[in-house]
Amino acid sequence: MPNRSEPAMNHPSRLPPHNAQTPIALRRSLGLTALYALSVCAALLAYSPGAQSQNCPYDPRCINNPYGAGSPYNPDSVNNPYGPYGSPYSNKSANNPYATDAPKLFDSDGNYRGRLSSNPYDPDSTSNPYGRYGSPYSPDSINNPYGAGNPYNPDPIYVVPQ
Repeated sequence: MPNRSEPAMNHPSRLPPHNAQTPIALRRSLGLTALYALSVCAALLAYSPGAQSQNCPYDPRCINNPYGAGSPYNPDSVNNPYGPYGSPYSNKSANNPYATDAPKLFDSDGNYRGRLSSNPYDPDSTSNPYGRYGSPYSPDSINNPYGAGNPYNPDPIYVVPQ
């Protein structure tokens, strides 16, 4: 039986403040950030030299076209889980969280925009929320809707394999 002079374990005085993140909550938020970044990348980017990154469901070079570059049967697609660029085990894959040789991203002016990778520790990864190319606050990040990731930007982003 608990001592009446001590507060109960779930009493508000024993809980952390609402703005404090516990290690589990921090890991969960980092995992969700990486998942969000990868889904944004997959939704925006096309794979193949000259592939466009816009909402273009009828363009054969666009990842939004399930019969073109976005086909899960295309051997060079990031949507093909058995191909080198979509496999969760390939070092060249955008879906491998430990990949170190993921495809590079370039805009239409030739500016480097990071690596299309789900690796949250790679400094060039678009899934690193603290890196230059993954931060939602960096002007060079495709995750910044007011910077390089502007959905209204008419210039495509290209994915270039290694």
